[in-house]
Amino acid sequence: MTISWLFLILLAVGTMAFLMARGRALASVDGDARNLHSLPIYYGLNGLLTALTPALALLAVWLIVQPIAIDASVKGSFPIGALPEGGTLDLVMSDVRRVADGLDAADAPDALSVEEAATLLGSGGVALGTTLTTEVLTAAQQYRDSRSTMNLFMVVAVLVLALIGGAWAVMRTNGDFRARNVVERGVLVLLIAAASIAVLTTLGIVLSMIFEATNFFRQYQWTDFFFSTTWKPSFSGRGGGSELGILPLLWGTLYISFIALVVAVPIGLFAAIYLSEYAGPKFRSLAKPMIEILAGIPTIVYGLFALVTVGPLLRDAIASPLGLGNSASSVMTAGLVMGVMLIPFVSSLSDDIINAVPQAMRDGSLGLGATKSETIRQVIVPAALPGIVGAVLLAASRAIGETMIVVLGAGAAARLDLNPFEAMTTVTVKIVSQLTGDTDFASPETLVAFALGLTLFVITLGLNVLALYIVRKYREQYE
Repeated sequence: MTISWLFLILLAVGTMAFLMARGRALASVDGDARNLHSLPIYYGLNGLLTALTPALALLAVWLIVQPIAIDASVKGSFPIGALPEGGTLDLVMSDVRRVADGLDAADAPDALSVEEAATLLGSGGVALGTTLTTEVLTAAQQYRDSRSTMNLFMVVAVLVLALIGGAWAVMRTNGDFRARNVVERGVLVLLIAAASIAVLTTLGIVLSMIFEATNFFRQYQWTDFFFSTTWKPSFSGRGGGSELGILPLLWGTLYISFIALVVAVPIGLFAAIYLSEYAGPKFRSLAKPMIEILAGIPTIVYGLFALVTVGPLLRDAIASPLGLGNSASSVMTAGLVMGVMLIPFVSSLSDDIINAVPQAMRDGSLGLGATKSETIRQVIVPAALPGIVGAVLLAASRAIGETMIVVLGAGAAARLDLNPFEAMTTVTVKIVSQLTGDTDFASPETLVAFALGLTLFVITLGLNVLALYIVRKYREQYE
């Protein structure tokens, strides 16, 4: 049974518990809702929540624990001597999972020879990292059987728990039951749980990066990582002559982000000033949504625009005639396109901040004889400046974390160079490239992605904290 069907059945059980609990409450007072402690809907909601909440919690925990348990079971029974030369158990388990998924998708029988399985998987488009062996096929069949059995247990356990919860809610329902209090406490718990998800997710991301980055620094000197000017990973073996200096990647990241901000900040700020101070209501209602459309365009579309249009245009019109380079992929290409992408971030935030400046400050300046432009330049912009700086820093964080525009517009060369028409790359691009493909997850060439991610996280976190500090200082000063 698929998860979607299980959800539909749980919804049906919850609906039944809702109706039965509500009906039992009304029946206990001979249909006169005025004699109930709570409104009838609260008794129904109590039945619904009691039936669904424990069942969905069990389902969530089961879906998290089940793959870990199956992986541990299959790994424990896999013969170490059957590992391919130069391979690891983690890489083999990737193939085991692919084979199991492929057999499930084809609804293949349990008894299959290696040749039959290879033919079936090949026709299904399943690509393996190594040649399919008897041991891998046996492990895949064990994985498949264990997953099927545990899925059956999961469905039974979740449905039984939902039925027990619904029955218990119906049985304790009567006219004196304080259903409203119970439901409100239950909803409060659900809201707290929902609010905690963001905090726990952030904590999990940070801890995972710290843990894996620590494993990386056990195998690679942190001084070489932070101060080396060469990025040259090698996948010939564990740490096989790799040079993993972050400085070229940081330079490319900051260089492209700087050009993007040079484009986005003036255009976005001037657009915000015009929309908030000069534009009429009709033009503003049309222009602001048109500018904000830029924020809804997928970054892959910006990347294709950089690759097909902006890159060749800059190469043919500027770089080649001036002898600065012959590549369509360059820092300038990615920076210009990323700057266009950031315009709505700067414009919308700055517009809101400028509109928040008290009208009394405008009226006072105009009353003293200042012109409109003088009022904007000497009163409004200085009053809104801390908020504008915060908007710019948030846009900088967005630029630093961008990937697709850099991949298609700036290339993948890690170098320290001042020429903006040369191809360079960023930290985010190398994180993707280091984790792409079947690589040894324990090697420094793969673990370096977590060190890069942690470094980038610290930089963007610092920018966000600085932006929040500036905005709070602004509020304290002008409120």
